[in-house]
Amino acid sequence: MQQLYFDTLIIGSGLAGFTLALNLAQGRKVGLVTKLSLTEGASSRAQGGIAAVLSKYDSSTQHINDTLIAGAGLCNAEVVHDVIEKGPHAIQWLIDQGVSFTRDQNNDTGYHLTQEGGHSVRRVIHTSDATGKAVQQTLSEKVINHPNITILEHHIAIDLITSDKIPNYPDNCIKKRCLGAYALDKINDEVLTIAAQNTVLATGGASKVYLYTTNPDAATGDGIAMGWRAGCRVANMEFMQFHPTCLYHPHAKSFLISEAVRGEGGLLKLPNGECFMSQHDKRAELAPRDVVARAIDFEMKKRGLDCVYLDITHKPADFLKQHFPNIYSKCLEYGIDITRQPIPVVPAAHYTCGGIHTDLKGKTNLNNLYAIGETAHTGLHGANRLASNSLLECIIFAQAAAQDILNQPETPITTLPIWDESRVTDADEEIVISHNWDELRRFMWSYVGIVRTTKRLQRAQRRIELLREEIDEYYANFRITSDLLELRNLVDTADLIINSAMLRHESRGLHFSLDYPAVLPIALDTLLER
Repeated sequence: MQQLYFDTLIIGSGLAGFTLALNLAQGRKVGLVTKLSLTEGASSRAQGGIAAVLSKYDSSTQHINDTLIAGAGLCNAEVVHDVIEKGPHAIQWLIDQGVSFTRDQNNDTGYHLTQEGGHSVRRVIHTSDATGKAVQQTLSEKVINHPNITILEHHIAIDLITSDKIPNYPDNCIKKRCLGAYALDKINDEVLTIAAQNTVLATGGASKVYLYTTNPDAATGDGIAMGWRAGCRVANMEFMQFHPTCLYHPHAKSFLISEAVRGEGGLLKLPNGECFMSQHDKRAELAPRDVVARAIDFEMKKRGLDCVYLDITHKPADFLKQHFPNIYSKCLEYGIDITRQPIPVVPAAHYTCGGIHTDLKGKTNLNNLYAIGETAHTGLHGANRLASNSLLECIIFAQAAAQDILNQPETPITTLPIWDESRVTDADEEIVISHNWDELRRFMWSYVGIVRTTKRLQRAQRRIELLREEIDEYYANFRITSDLLELRNLVDTADLIINSAMLRHESRGLHFSLDYPAVLPIALDTLLER
């Protein structure tokens, strides 16, 4: 059983984790834990781009207003102003790191800007239709080659280590602190004890709790669940964003059709070719994601459809191949030529707007513990995230957390107790895990999806209680595996989503209840505490 020591431990290797590591590593020793390979997270899948005020035809006021409107009254205005004002600086930082955004000499910025749902102007800077991949590849090279960054690939964090769990811990603070984490080395099947002055959760979201999602398999809510178990406050977990357009094909797994396709003129149609979005919202295809996803869900259920269609065949073929090369080639693999055929699409779970509650510096209510990126609830997104604000949030809060950490005096790192598995045995029936995983994702999709009712939520709640009993017993008696840890985190996260949804007696943003269809006059966050 190994014990490692770092000045800062970062759990997660998306854009938030990379940005933080690079901003800390000039003066601190950084450990970066990722449960897959370095660039397999959700950040790499981001297609559309990053929203920021770059053009003289745009303004911070417009971007702020668009964000507040999409957030349906629940955005933290101070956070929104702070993030939007810092947007241009964040883009310049990426350019300085070597990210090659798509150029356009006819634009006053020198870069091509696209428009997505909820945005009043073109402000989304991108690298073709694979922005996340380009950004992650550029930053990963710097992370890999930095002498002060230690990368632990194929390691999954188990739980945070907090001062209240250490007998006779010499702490003068009443407020408990985070001292590090336990992590399972998936290759060597051993548990590491990792001590750190500061620990940062940057593990992404929890969309894998649903049967259909645009997210990778790793999006199992690990950071949110670990933070909750350690005593963090969690906010607004009922607001799970469903992306309106995920490719519908029996052999396509979680492939996203970017918001930018609609931004460039794509039309949503029924199988008979009839457009329907204008019947649901005057902004039609450019309405915010929650509106579009509900409209598609309504039409599919009303007409008994398996999918609807996104049609952009009226645009020139060369334009589509140039602007959407990744989408064009991927669809072609499945026999769909987007220059001549509409794309079959369905909504799918996409983004977790809630998460661990933090301040403007990414600090949680536990000393020495931060949360950034999709794992965190900062107040930026409110009840519905505006398209392409997520990568911007990753950069801004990672830089803010880095500055706060660097301003702290260095303190001795505590020797922590090693992981004890002396009283457990190897699992006898691992099929229990796969069955529970499948059951969880199916009832979350059916009962806690795009449209909810109190009865559906209560059904989900009862099933969660049964699953938790089985998983807690399994966790207590058998040696841990990666699958067990992810299932445990998914159940905790699903429970947070259900409890949050039960507490909201209105329909706002991404949370739509048939029992409470009205919007309450006062918008309040749903804050859960242990």
